Amino acid sequence: MKKILGIILVVFCVSGVFAQKNYKFAHINSVELLSIMPGRDTAKVQFDNYRNMLQKEMETMQLEYQNKVQVYLEKQETYSDLVKKTKETEIQEMQQRIQGFQQTAQQDLRQKEAEIFQPIMDAAQKAIEKVAKANSFTYVFDVSAGGVIYFSETSTDLLPLVKKELGIE
Repeated sequence: MKKILGIILVVFCVSGVFAQKNYKFAHINSVELLSIMPGRDTAKVQFDNYRNMLQKEMETMQLEYQNKVQVYLEKQETYSDLVKKTKETEIQEMQQRIQGFQQTAQQDLRQKEAEIFQPIMDAAQKAIEKVAKANSFTYVFDVSAGGVIYFSETSTDLLPLVKKELGIE
């Protein structure tokens, strides 16, 4: 009986401590914030230029491959068996190089994107943290991620404060 009373007493004490704590909640749409971040447009242009360069290289390789296949198909009947095999091997190797380039280019593009946009994302994160700490928010929810299905008027929209912190109009 004393154990049960002790447990009940502990539960009331703990719940009293939690009830007295004032939690402050805020929310932000990080996608909206990132879309207006300083330097984003420059980073996007830089990324688009890099992607276009890779795409042009890929198109050049594919055009060369298509031309080689077309020439082979037009002249295959005039080729000896040895020349046919050599040309087929060349075409297969070129096709493998194109596939390898595609895979490497995709990985490289993801790395370049992270390299270019990471400083912008870091600056946004630091500004959110600074504003949240300065305003004593316990939690900041990102409403762009879709995990928050409801927030009330008592939840503060952090976006205007973060924009002010970053000097964004």
